[in-house]
Amino acid sequence: MDSLIAIGTSAALLYSLYETIRLFLGAHHGSHGLYYETAATIITLILLGKTLENRSKGRASEAIKKLMRLRPKTALIIREGREFEVPVEFINPGDRVLVKPGTTIPVDGMVVEGSSSVDESMLTGESLPVEKGTGSPVYGGTLNNQGILVIEATKVGSESLLSQIIHLVETAQGSRAPIARLADQVSGVFVPIVVAIALLSALAWYLAGQGIFFSLSVLVAVLTIACPCALGLATPTAIMVGSGRAAELGILFKSGEALERAHTINLVALDKTGTITEGKPRLADLWIAPQEKGLFDINSVPEFNGRSAQGSLQTSSSEETLTGEAPVFPETWLLRLAASLEKASEHPLASAIVQAAQEQKLELLPVQDVQAYPGKGIEGTVAYDATPHTLLVGNRLFLEEKAIPQNEAFMAGMLKAETLYREGKTVLHVALDGQYLGLLAVADTLRPTSKGAIEHLKAAGITTVLISGDHRHTAEAIAAQVGIERVFAEVLPQDKAAIIQELKKEGLRVAMVGDGINDAPALASADVGIAIGAGTDIAMESADIVLVHSDPRDILTALQISRRVMRTIKQNLFWAFAYNVMGIPIAAGLLHVFGGPLLNPMLAAAAMSFSSVSVVLNALRLRYYRG
Repeated sequence: MDSLIAIGTSAALLYSLYETIRLFLGAHHGSHGLYYETAATIITLILLGKTLENRSKGRASEAIKKLMRLRPKTALIIREGREFEVPVEFINPGDRVLVKPGTTIPVDGMVVEGSSSVDESMLTGESLPVEKGTGSPVYGGTLNNQGILVIEATKVGSESLLSQIIHLVETAQGSRAPIARLADQVSGVFVPIVVAIALLSALAWYLAGQGIFFSLSVLVAVLTIACPCALGLATPTAIMVGSGRAAELGILFKSGEALERAHTINLVALDKTGTITEGKPRLADLWIAPQEKGLFDINSVPEFNGRSAQGSLQTSSSEETLTGEAPVFPETWLLRLAASLEKASEHPLASAIVQAAQEQKLELLPVQDVQAYPGKGIEGTVAYDATPHTLLVGNRLFLEEKAIPQNEAFMAGMLKAETLYREGKTVLHVALDGQYLGLLAVADTLRPTSKGAIEHLKAAGITTVLISGDHRHTAEAIAAQVGIERVFAEVLPQDKAAIIQELKKEGLRVAMVGDGINDAPALASADVGIAIGAGTDIAMESADIVLVHSDPRDILTALQISRRVMRTIKQNLFWAFAYNVMGIPIAAGLLHVFGGPLLNPMLAAAAMSFSSVSVVLNALRLRYYRG
């Protein structure tokens, strides 16, 4: 794009050199053909414009600078009972780091000693400090307010959350959006046309009898004012400012392409657990099925004491059975079995069961040969006596696939499950050695902002659907609470991507929002994948946008930022191109034809620089977007 400036100033300089030689040889009238000051002034004005652009773009990258300033340079580590101050880059996973009050936490880790409140506003945007105690996660760059903490480093260097955020922002700001190709294509055609116009204009004025000086002035003015620098700045400056502002709001665009695609979205598909809900379910109900006489060996239950355990759970044992038999083991035994197997799973529902067992202070049993079936359940071998037993925990489909007999106990469990599903709870059935034992119901609380987020998406004209692997009644109950009308339930992980493809075939531009490993294929299949920040690394790798605050309201904010950025890019491209189209005839001498002035090349250079600066200033307005 600078070729036009190079051609114009070179023409002026070379002609000036030619006239200087003629002047030296005695042609004194050549002094009127010197354009040294024109070339020098044009280059000076261009450099001034570039300087203003760079300063403006520097303001656009403030988001990264702010994040980088959060990184402490040194940290106190504890080794062999002594404290050592070391550079942060020397900390390794597993090292114990001492964090004093009022200092910045240097690495991601887990609190192993002490308690304090930590200011995490740089990550979450929430001004209120978060209480931290033993077992609490902490993140590098956050501020320890009051107490002394000893943390065990888990992620250091480039693996820390702060480093990943900085990397994503840098990548997005340095990437090119597809619309940037439009500027390249325009410039590729525009530059040769401008050169031709400049040469033809100069030739026309020379043939009209205006002389070489006048013609050269026209040539230089046309080439200078037509330099499409503003076209080149239109896209990258808007992307840089927009992605930087998004990062300040806790929204990370991974690329300029993602930033561009997001503005076309008209349907948002949401996962349920961890997206619409908190993703921190708790065990709410525990139910034991009536057993037929002789099917379960009561002597094999280690902690059987002839009565149900009393705990904080809402348990329900069926005292009246179809077979005339009462339950033959306590609820704690069913919970102990399920938790022992689910400990091998990373699913939020599994964590809820394990947590309930820990709260009851139950000792978990050793399990072997564990195999998970995504979207269905988990299977393993448990040994609580001399004999190994096959244990299953999962949904009805899983038990049916494993050929669990559909006897009276099984059917009673299914009836109980239907009631729990209608309450919006998720049910896990338990079977041991081919015998149905009972079920556990897990309830997940809605995120406080989920309903408002759905309402705002609808108000913006964006359709929402819920895609969940949960039972239809549970999914529909959650959807009804937040106002989602279209529900895809009992969907296996591999089928989520297929549903996204079907929605796209309907002519919709689809964004998928999820947080788990099972959402990764759907995130990759969508036009735009959006990962909840508290989710798994795999989900965030598969996504195009990461919501650091894990707030569903940020979905609409991300889409709106994309729309603002694209609107700004189009404004910049329009005005940059229109400016050149209007400026070229004036520089070519159109006004002079009607008795007006001829545009001085130096004024053309100043005007060209102003157009570039105005494009950058227009992009900088994005810094003040509030959402």
